[in-house]
Amino acid sequence: MLAVVCRHPTSVRTFRKAIVTMADALAKIPDVEIDPEGTFKYILVRVKVKDGDVNKDIVRGTKSAEYHNHIFEKVGPAMEALGLECKCLGGGKIEHNSKEKKIRVFGESTGFGKADHSVSVEKLKSAFSNYEITWSDDKK
Repeated sequence: MLAVVCRHPTSVRTFRKAIVTMADALAKIPDVEIDPEGTFKYILVRVKVKDGDVNKDIVRGTKSAEYHNHIFEKVGPAMEALGLECKCLGGGKIEHNSKEKKIRVFGESTGFGKADHSVSVEKLKSAFSNYEITWSDDKK
C-alpha cells in the first residue's frame, strides 16, 4: 500500500498564523479583573486556545455576583467570543481594601470548589504590586 502525504506550505503558514493570533488574543486578556473595594466572590479560570495547549489562568471577582457561577456565566461567553474556551478551577472570596492597599483571599465556592488561592494570589500580586496580599483556607 502506498501512502501519499500532501503538504501545502500556504496551509501550514495559515495554521501557524492562526495559532499565533489566538495566543496573542490570550495574552491580551487581563490576568485580574476585580472590584476596587469590598468583600466579594471570585473565581480562578483557565482560559485556553481552542484545540491548543496554550493557556493562562485569570482571576475574576465582583460584588454583583450572588453566586460564583454568576461570574463564570459572564466570563465564559466573553472568552468564547474571542475564540477561546475556559474552565472554572474553583472559587473563594476576596477582601479588597484599596485605602490600606491590602487584599485577602479566602474561602471556597460551593459549586466550583476551592480555588488554589496561592495561584490566585500570584496573579493578584502581578496586578497589585504595591499591595500586601495574603491568603488562607479560612471560611470567613
